[in-house]
Amino acid sequence: MKIDKNLLPMKGHYFLFNAGTGLVIPFLPTLAKDLGFSSVVVGMVYTLLPILGLIAKPTMGALADKLHWQKGMFLSFIFLTMSALVLIPWIPSLPSDNSVELHCDAESVVKMCSSGLSNNICVPEKFKTLGNDNITCSMECEGDSGFIEAVCSTWNQPQYCAAVREPNNHMLKIVEKNLGVNRTNVPAKFIGLGSQNFDFSAILLPQHVHQLNNCLFIEIGEAHFSPNNIIHPYCNKFEKAQCEMKCNNEIIEGLTRNPKIKDKDAVGLYQFWLFCISLVVGWVSMAIVVSISDAICFELLGDFPSKYGNQRLWGSLGWGLFSSVAGYIIDHFSDSSTSKNYKPVFILMIIVMLSNLVVAYKLKYKQVKSSASIINDIGKLLSEGRVLIFLLWCIGIGMCTAMVWNFLFWFLEDLAAKNGCGTQMWIKTLEGLVMLIQTFGGELPFFFLSGWVLKKIGHIHSMSLVLLSFGVRFLLYSLLIDPWWVLPIEFLNGLTFGLAYASMASYASIVAPPGTEATTQGLVGAVFEGLGVSLGSFIGGLLFDKIGGSAAFQWFGIAAAVSCFLHSIAQHFIAKRTTVLHIHEKVVTTPLLKEFKTNCETFSKRQYQL
Repeated sequence: MKIDKNLLPMKGHYFLFNAGTGLVIPFLPTLAKDLGFSSVVVGMVYTLLPILGLIAKPTMGALADKLHWQKGMFLSFIFLTMSALVLIPWIPSLPSDNSVELHCDAESVVKMCSSGLSNNICVPEKFKTLGNDNITCSMECEGDSGFIEAVCSTWNQPQYCAAVREPNNHMLKIVEKNLGVNRTNVPAKFIGLGSQNFDFSAILLPQHVHQLNNCLFIEIGEAHFSPNNIIHPYCNKFEKAQCEMKCNNEIIEGLTRNPKIKDKDAVGLYQFWLFCISLVVGWVSMAIVVSISDAICFELLGDFPSKYGNQRLWGSLGWGLFSSVAGYIIDHFSDSSTSKNYKPVFILMIIVMLSNLVVAYKLKYKQVKSSASIINDIGKLLSEGRVLIFLLWCIGIGMCTAMVWNFLFWFLEDLAAKNGCGTQMWIKTLEGLVMLIQTFGGELPFFFLSGWVLKKIGHIHSMSLVLLSFGVRFLLYSLLIDPWWVLPIEFLNGLTFGLAYASMASYASIVAPPGTEATTQGLVGAVFEGLGVSLGSFIGGLLFDKIGGSAAFQWFGIAAAVSCFLHSIAQHFIAKRTTVLHIHEKVVTTPLLKEFKTNCETFSKRQYQL
């Protein structure tokens, strides 16, 4: 088999660029969570990203075509992608709130509440793995008069037993209002109602942990006020106090690390803007690289656009290998801590992306085609009915892709929570296997076979097949009870992403007027991601919240199957019309006929399929 050496740098770029981004992109949402951003804030940023991509892709593609600077822009945005993303793990965390409630009755317990506990029923199981190892926590508490009285008498701490204590302003107002007296007339027994701060070290018993909804209750074995002042805390009647708690245990530290800042106030913090700007610049730069690199690839392929899948599969190989390794690297350098250390994978990303720059620089490419008026040519293209149907197809595929990208793991974790702690403890391993099958069992073989499939059934039938495959995939998701059964379903990712992406990119290359290749690829990418993925994320999020994951996938599956039928009908009727697009397709695809060694009758059939 003869290897085209001119295409080796293109293969190298796809492998290294996807390897570099695959190291960090899948983990950005969880990294943002560790920084203290809520799901609402992260969701807001991720809704903005595709919309900015919608603007940037065709704009920068048109600029590259106009200035004949495709390769220079290509290299510049690779560097900008690396430079922006690498800043994210060094952004300081938001201020965190470690407040808990101290409950005192026949025994004393710490009540910890966190939104992260709402779907996590296995936290008590994690504490059992500690065995008899107790947990030491420093407690800084504020108790009302009742709790202070218990600390004074029942806990036998005379340092908090002052006969007369100054009331706080809130308590003084209550006394004045109810008794109609001035401060100077308040007797000592009323002044003693004021709250007071106290602190001690609590020894928590991990063997005695109970969970109720999103709250944990951990029993306190001992309270240490000094090395020689150790008591078993209890009260004659129920009392509670607010405390700030810091512990020497990573499980508890992770659970009590709740943001102090409300979502509406987060946008005023410098941490938010550092995160938002870095992510936006990195994401948009990455989107521009993808669209321009595809335009360059099709130019290098010349008369053989069907070989695009053979180049693009190297990207899937890089993503699959390095995203799988990244999870292990993060766990290894985090020393099993709750707060993960992402910095090593970002450093590795720099090395991989710099290698990509060297390889991409070696591309022997020079733009030779030009357009007298890019705007007019694109306008004529958009006036074609088949192109409009193609763009609607891109939106539909983008919406379906958003469901997989943004909600599949969420859905699997919900299923795992319903299947007990055994399944939930292995959920990250399952998610890693899902990514592995999606890449090596789905994308790689179908990127390799995409040229053959497109030759056999054509682009139009391939597009219908992709919609049908999404329908089947989502309906199978809706039937899942055990999350492990998702693994065989993920082989369909070859059709729903591998074949879909190859069909989308190659069809855009075929219909693009000469000199507008980067513009057309940017336009198609913007429609797919900026409209499709963004709209799918929004609708999918609403459905997940209102009707649940299974029903959401069921509705999307039905919609995809119906869209497949409507797409086939529309293409059947519009194919009977002869338009300017047909003439352009004929000019572009004539060299393909020599490659396939077909006759005139096959040529006519090929025009219908394209």
